[in-house]
Amino acid sequence: MKHTFLLEIGLEEMPAHVVTPSIDELAENTEKYLKEQRIEFSGIKKFSTPRRLAIEISGLAEKQPDVDEEVKGPAEKIAKDAEGNWSKAAIGFTKGQGVSTDDITFKELKGVNYVFVNKHVPGKSVEEVLGGLVDIVSAMTFPTMMKWNTNKFQFVRPIKWIVALLDNEVVPLELVHVQAGRISDGHRFLGKKVTIDSATDYEKDLDDEFVIVDADKRKALIKSQIEKIANDNDWKVDIDDELLEEVNNLVEYPTSFFGKFDERFLDVPRDVLITSMRNHQRFFYVEDQNNQLLPYFISVRNGNSDYIENVIEGNEKVLAARLYDAEFFYKEDQSHDIDYFVNKLKDVTFHDKISSVYDKMTRVKLISNLIGKVVKLTETEQNDLARAAEIYKFDLVTGMVGEFSELQGIMGEKYALLNGENSEVAAAIREHYLPISADGELPESKVGAVLSIADKLDSIMTFFAAGMVPSGSNDPYALRRQASGIVRVVANQHWRFNLDELMEAVVQGENTAKINPPIDQLTVVALVNDFIKERIKRYLNGEISYDLIDAAVNATNTDIIYNIETANVLNKQRESSDFKTTIESLTRVTRIAKKADFKPSSIEIDSSLFEEDVEHKLDEMVKALADNFDSLSAVDAYARLAELEPIISAYFDKIMVMADDEKLKNNRLSELSLLASLINHFAEVDKIITK
Repeated sequence: MKHTFLLEIGLEEMPAHVVTPSIDELAENTEKYLKEQRIEFSGIKKFSTPRRLAIEISGLAEKQPDVDEEVKGPAEKIAKDAEGNWSKAAIGFTKGQGVSTDDITFKELKGVNYVFVNKHVPGKSVEEVLGGLVDIVSAMTFPTMMKWNTNKFQFVRPIKWIVALLDNEVVPLELVHVQAGRISDGHRFLGKKVTIDSATDYEKDLDDEFVIVDADKRKALIKSQIEKIANDNDWKVDIDDELLEEVNNLVEYPTSFFGKFDERFLDVPRDVLITSMRNHQRFFYVEDQNNQLLPYFISVRNGNSDYIENVIEGNEKVLAARLYDAEFFYKEDQSHDIDYFVNKLKDVTFHDKISSVYDKMTRVKLISNLIGKVVKLTETEQNDLARAAEIYKFDLVTGMVGEFSELQGIMGEKYALLNGENSEVAAAIREHYLPISADGELPESKVGAVLSIADKLDSIMTFFAAGMVPSGSNDPYALRRQASGIVRVVANQHWRFNLDELMEAVVQGENTAKINPPIDQLTVVALVNDFIKERIKRYLNGEISYDLIDAAVNATNTDIIYNIETANVLNKQRESSDFKTTIESLTRVTRIAKKADFKPSSIEIDSSLFEEDVEHKLDEMVKALADNFDSLSAVDAYARLAELEPIISAYFDKIMVMADDEKLKNNRLSELSLLASLINHFAEVDKIITK
């Protein structure tokens, strides 16, 4: 006979963003647990609302299958004493297996006799297995955890009730002094307590009490209600997936409605209105068929349509208050010019160990100028970049951004245009924040892209220099995200420059990007370089094997594009017939070169010490390669290195590098060290796995 089991955890209201990940975790961990327990089931259905997490497990077997297994014990010489009596080790072993010494047999393994017993393990009943779900629930993790009463137990919100039914029988579970039963709770205002007779009645019983427990059905209902309102009024509504998900996890019984706001507020920038509605009130904004914003909004009530007029009026008042504030700040901000706000930034701390925001802009102006020259911006673009860097944070001290922080950059662009800045400067102010997520939008303009890189690089360098380096999962200043942003922007623009050279230029020379109070950034250049290389690895992760990524990114070349191209070249060449021999020969060079106790910059090769023609030939080829190796693409660099494979093989066949004669040995190590420096510029080839 197959069974159905229902588990419902009733809670105080959870934050909307927690609901979906939590029910997914509960279902996934339950599935894993049941498989580990070797008990058959057909499937797990998920139910969730702000006040409950529930799963329905269908097709459950009566019990685990019985298991007959042979278990190996100690060696015979340990299992018996000198008189042939069973030792404590043998007795303890059999007792632990639930058998007696009479059940022992011996088998020889690799010349040694071992104790073996045959054990029959009866399968646990489904009720006993389901009892273990208490541990699954207890082990759940949440972004924030709560304690309540005198319990040490932590959960996302206090647990109010538990329903645990195997078909129509209660499974006796207990969690935080809450015992499982069959009584659930209906809608907080419209429903009442409900007694669930059978696990399969759950969804219908809750529906009768104004709770739609199936999140997908609830979401589909909200979407259809919004679409009906839009169609009835000839409106267009962007049903944003993230907003729909959030709204869905705020309600148990949705009823959509629309309200309006004063048309005068349409003079406020569109982004401000949308942010007020979507981010702050969780309203859907409304447009006409020409994509023009209309003075209406659509919202969703947690309840039915009774007294909906009062709900609409209340929501309109709340939105109106926000829009009055937005209108005030918009007008007030325009009474000041950009210089007024820029000067205010002198009193705004970027970080108390680093500088003011104004000082940060001064540093970023220098960094962006250096990058602009390297990537060959036009004179006009350089001028736009310089102006953008002088003012790009000014909107942080405007009233609008103070009230609506989500609009930083967006309002900067709008206010810049209102103050007569050109469109390229204004766009760069907005784009310097991009990307704001792992797959977020990237800057479109070159000026915005350079400013984005410069701003992020300055943040990473200064925080590292001030001793605030991310560790483990701790990254309070989102430096990993900013490093990933640098990699993505550079890759998107396909710009070539060496990071370490750029960073050294930033902190050395007459026009250095100074920090007040002063902290030494030069000492963290290598550390920052390694930090960004880790982000390149993550950028490449997925289609290319880890060993090729490690080899490419760990090259001495710190050009992001070059590292990416190298990984792709190696990935493409891996299937070629000569890849193995090429990599093995290059690896042999780098490994032997490590035995030298001098740096490539101090290498001197004396050709008069060459004893074989192959030494002259290798020396000629390496010097020819070294002349322009830095300017080669990764594709050409690999091709040129691969051409050396025959001569490298011939060299090692005829030459004893580690000769007894010290002069010969050092001269040969010098030759190989020079070649190794070129190889390492391309990739750290000894990371590559060859088969």
